[in-house]
Amino acid sequence: MADAAEDQRFMAAAIRLSLRNLGRTANNPSVGCILVKDGRVLSTGVTDIGGRPHAERIALAQAGEAARGATAYVTLEPCSHHGKTPPCADALIEAGVARVVVAVRDPDERVSGRGFAMLEAAGIAVETGVLAADGHRALAAYLMRQVKKRPYVTLKLAVSPDGMIGRLGAGQFVVTGPVARGQVQVLRAASDAILIGVGTAEADDPELTCRLPGLGDRSPIRIVLDRDLRLPPYGKLALTAHSVPVIAIAAEPPRFDDTEDQAFLARRAVLDEAGVEVVQCDPHKLPVLLAALASRGISSLLVEGGASVASSFLAAGLVDRIHLYAGAVPIGEGGIRSPLVPGTAPAGFSLVRTLRFGPDLFEEYERD
Repeated sequence: MADAAEDQRFMAAAIRLSLRNLGRTANNPSVGCILVKDGRVLSTGVTDIGGRPHAERIALAQAGEAARGATAYVTLEPCSHHGKTPPCADALIEAGVARVVVAVRDPDERVSGRGFAMLEAAGIAVETGVLAADGHRALAAYLMRQVKKRPYVTLKLAVSPDGMIGRLGAGQFVVTGPVARGQVQVLRAASDAILIGVGTAEADDPELTCRLPGLGDRSPIRIVLDRDLRLPPYGKLALTAHSVPVIAIAAEPPRFDDTEDQAFLARRAVLDEAGVEVVQCDPHKLPVLLAALASRGISSLLVEGGASVASSFLAAGLVDRIHLYAGAVPIGEGGIRSPLVPGTAPAGFSLVRTLRFGPDLFEEYERD
């Protein structure tokens, strides 16, 4: 008889494991798999960088013949279709596992229930929905792209005690301390892409990469809403575009008169030479933009600035999660007001977590 508490314990471990490669598995979700026999962990697997091999195949390869008669704890329904690799459901059947415990059913129409059916037809016991809420949270980006055909959007804001996110003309303004800023680097590393407005690119000259030791290769795609292609060609974004991708979202043609056309094309040529990809898709049509990003395999999008971009995403109802950092030092005169302030949940959101990072307060909100 399966022990419900044991199932939850091992599934919790599989979910934690799945978080390891968030932002690194391309089109595929980051899935965790743990093989257990007689209460002992035989092996573990997490979807590899680039999306393959899948978690189940990694765990099965490690366990070898010992997998026969084991229980597999998997955060997402094992795939049942032939893609670039054979189905993981087949691999579990061939390995002779006795039982498969799953947190979340895969909404992908090529799978959705078929993986379970294959396992059950082979005589394997299947238990579903174990720690489903935690599984959905870990797989939120993948599920959003599958179901709503857009990325899961996290809005990050660092706000001073007087409700500001920066100061006009001051460039990058440090609102929080080093511990909080380190947490933002980790958040970037778990995201497929990061987005700012061109005003922030001009004023702050940010690089938007992961700068913590060991995370340098996990920098997300950098996206700039840049209607008129004002992105500085000698700024940090353009100068690093050959090493970490940069996409400038410019206005759709036709939009300019002949003179403006020529100037626009000249600016585009400079950015092309720098390695910046220019995508012409009206930056103000956010649902269209998000659908286009999802079609490129982007499942998670981190929106970092500035105030007008943040307000636009909130007004469009396209924010799914908010990370709000409250700094300890007021900005005062000349400050740029934040669209959100700590301590007040925006309409339609609930506070799910509060932490302290040194002198700074962190609040996490999720859409209801």
